Amino acid sequence: MQPNILVFFTDQQRWDTVGCYNPAISTTPVLDQLAREGVKFENAFTVQPVCGPARSCLQTGRYPTQNGCYRNNIAMRQDEVTLAKLFNQAGYDTAYIGKWHLADLDEKPVPEELRGGWQYWLAADALEHTSHPYGGHFFDNDNQPVHFEGYRVDDQTTFALDYLKQRPRDKPFLLFLSYLEPHFQNDMARFVAPDGYAERFQTAAVPPDLINRPGDWPQNLPDYYGMCQNLDENLGRIVDYLKASGEYDNTIILFFSDHGCHFRTRNDEYKRSCHESSIRIPCVARGGPFLGGRTVNHLVTLLDIPVTMLSAAGIKVPEVMVGRDLQTALDAEYWDEEVLIQISESEVGRALRTTRWKYEIVAPGSDPWDESAAKIYVESQLYDLLNDPWERQNLIASPEHARIRDKLRQDIGRKMTAIGEDLPVIVPVE
Repeated sequence: MQPNILVFFTDQQRWDTVGCYNPAISTTPVLDQLAREGVKFENAFTVQPVCGPARSCLQTGRYPTQNGCYRNNIAMRQDEVTLAKLFNQAGYDTAYIGKWHLADLDEKPVPEELRGGWQYWLAADALEHTSHPYGGHFFDNDNQPVHFEGYRVDDQTTFALDYLKQRPRDKPFLLFLSYLEPHFQNDMARFVAPDGYAERFQTAAVPPDLINRPGDWPQNLPDYYGMCQNLDENLGRIVDYLKASGEYDNTIILFFSDHGCHFRTRNDEYKRSCHESSIRIPCVARGGPFLGGRTVNHLVTLLDIPVTMLSAAGIKVPEVMVGRDLQTALDAEYWDEEVLIQISESEVGRALRTTRWKYEIVAPGSDPWDESAAKIYVESQLYDLLNDPWERQNLIASPEHARIRDKLRQDIGRKMTAIGEDLPVIVPVE
């Protein structure tokens, strides 16, 4: 029997907002229980810390420079091989509910040809432009607005439950539930939790990387935590339904985020940087092969998720997809512990994350909106994550680390060419 697959996808959620990663905060009892039953991936990363490009990785299994969506406001090509198309061919009922951000249409409805093949559709390209924390609308299959008045996460989950109750029963389902939260509300320039939730977190623990740094975290962190707690409660509604309907044990639940959030402590916004607070994400799987309360410490990425979903459903993985099946990470003695990060919009940058080191190069002469890559980069940042996990000391100019820089310079060039980028000229720091 092919498993059902349910993706619970959040936006801009830090890894350390989840209790099973960070016991100092307790916002996610439902997700923590899924981790106790399933598998927690301790070191999971986005490969592009901005909304649209990260989403393109999930839909295509390819780097943004490979699929063309290297920044926001670029529509995904219609000829891309996508998750939905492959699951459709395998007999699944495919449904997408929530934020899309791969059509360059902002508040306008997404026509069928720009939906990536999803059969059931209740979404908005930029949900932050068609709604507010309370009230707004999605668009249905016929591009008609479907209005809601309650808190956005609550009502979106109700829409998801409506789909689960009404879906065809003669085939398995793939439900991709894409939330905007805990992303800030753009036109309000702040994070907005449900009424009464921020008050619960006025004295909550502050992540160490934020302490004594400028940024807007002091005024926003309570709402941010409240949003994460509300998401977890709605995950609980989904889990409760699956148990009541008898589908829980035949459903693989995947929880992850598109990128993190550094609250303006690293640049003038919330992500688009190489730092852990920007690129590290929560990632939990429960069901199918992902059982037993295990923790995987290998470095994994968003690119691994579509490959894993296809493999778990018994669907052949296209050669163009560059990720790895996370099932193989469960017992792997050897695993490539290098993650290549692409950065756009704030800079044309590349970073390499290893088990110990973070190394970044940037192209200061390039336009980060109009250029996806560069021929010449300069060394920008180096962090020793073993001794400096909160990335407070940039070692890029340290003479004692010249040999490390030499190696990482070669390694990042190798990773870039492996995905089709030109071998760059990297100017060493003086």
